[in-house]
Amino acid sequence: MSRVTASVEIDAPPDAVWDVVMDPDRLGDWVTIHRRVSRVSDRPLREGSTLAQSLRLRGATFKVRWKVAELEGRRAARWEGRGPARSEAHIGYRLVSRDGGGTCFEYENEFKAPLGPLGAAASRALMGGLPQREANASLQRLKSLLEHRGAG
Repeated sequence: MSRVTASVEIDAPPDAVWDVVMDPDRLGDWVTIHRRVSRVSDRPLREGSTLAQSLRLRGATFKVRWKVAELEGRRAARWEGRGPARSEAHIGYRLVSRDGGGTCFEYENEFKAPLGPLGAAASRALMGGLPQREANASLQRLKSLLEHRGAG
């Protein structure tokens, strides 16, 4: 299983950050590899909600079916995803309040490639550091969105 972690300090209150990161219609505003979302089961999302997301990496578009597996108020979420060829992903969001009204947004993604160790080796060879770069770029887009243009 490969793991990517990233965090960013955002000069916006946690509730404003939460409203953006947990709104399926805002994924395209900040997630760099996002292409589209469909079949959103609930608005707003709650524990047990599901959605389908199309993503694009290295020129290939693929679909992941997500479930909100766990929520801790408006401060943490854990997502479980199923992708092509029985691949799996687990994503975590954690928002930490900072003095002065800011937020530290912490992101974690664990990805399990299909085909066991062989698939994991192939995934590392094909992707290299791309997942980490995309995570960092997405968090910088989120920061820019919330600090410079506002969350609305």
